[in-house]
Amino acid sequence: MPSTVTEKRATEKRPPAAERVYAHVKRGVLERRYEGGTLLTEGELAEAVGVSRTPVREALLKLEVEGLLRLYPKKGALVLSVSAQEIADVVETRLLVEEHAVRKAVPARPGLIARLEELLQTQRAQAAAGQFADAAATDRCFHAEIVRSGGNEILSRLYDQLRDRQLRMGVAVMHSHPDRIAKTLAEHGELLEALRAGDTDAAVAVVRRHVGWFQNLARGDVR
Repeated sequence: MPSTVTEKRATEKRPPAAERVYAHVKRGVLERRYEGGTLLTEGELAEAVGVSRTPVREALLKLEVEGLLRLYPKKGALVLSVSAQEIADVVETRLLVEEHAVRKAVPARPGLIARLEELLQTQRAQAAAGQFADAAATDRCFHAEIVRSGGNEILSRLYDQLRDRQLRMGVAVMHSHPDRIAKTLAEHGELLEALRAGDTDAAVAVVRRHVGWFQNLARGDVR
């Protein structure tokens, strides 16, 4: 039998109920287990996470502020689809930030090259295993490393604000355009080689082609 002290420590380490609900729902939305148009009810979520309805309401309010859900009193929370406008806005912001960042990254430090090689290897393995959510997260990390390498904390924080939208779009693309995965990996490889060679123009060209492709998705909603 565990001691009272052990039980207390285990309880202290466990995140608060609202945080557990928040993490559960957010991961479900980002991984498309809860797709756009799905109506989530407080009762279902409370049962799934093993909590009361009060922390569920708190978590849903936070997710509504983040733009992932829309609450309907006495009905539940509707998971919002990725809209064409959202895709266009994210692409425009990414191009502004990433083109600037890749210019600053040249000449690339050995540590950055090594980190990008590691992430590309990981993403290849995840894609081969069909782990789309993990591959999308690694994809996002690959680009974030380049942005962070510039040393501009304000720009890095701005880019971090796009994280959830990038992950959600990335998973959606991998599911709806499976042929794009191989192209993404190839373009990451091209970007890495351009940085390794110190070729600024080539690196910028890859970023424009790689990120700009998402503009194709702005022609309609991705579900």
